[in-house]
Amino acid sequence: MPGKMNSREMRRMMSQMGIKSTEMTDVKRIVMEGELKNYIIDNPDVVMIEAQGQKSLQVVGNIREVPKSQSTVKKAVQEPAFPKEDVELVMSQANVSREKALEALKKASGEPAQAIIDLSQ
Repeated sequence: MPGKMNSREMRRMMSQMGIKSTEMTDVKRIVMEGELKNYIIDNPDVVMIEAQGQKSLQVVGNIREVPKSQSTVKKAVQEPAFPKEDVELVMSQANVSREKALEALKKASGEPAQAIIDLSQ
């Protein structure tokens, strides 16, 4: 029948076009975090497709939406996330607790050097 192609022929054509696909059989769960809720896919079928130097994922499965609690949503909106390395750098250089380092990073708009200077004065 025209237009029908078996999976072997499809893989061969994709290979000829420089497209590589790899099944990721060890993936057990995918969690996508949103501001208001999380999207969870248990036991997904995942295929990584590599073409023209870029990798894309094709995910198939049943999605569950899990609302975040109000306190988690407020905390995520109120507290900016700083890279772990920046927090640890400020903690070690200024010899302060994690809480003080986070507070200094907030005041310094996320700039570790400025946070260290502020804490040293």
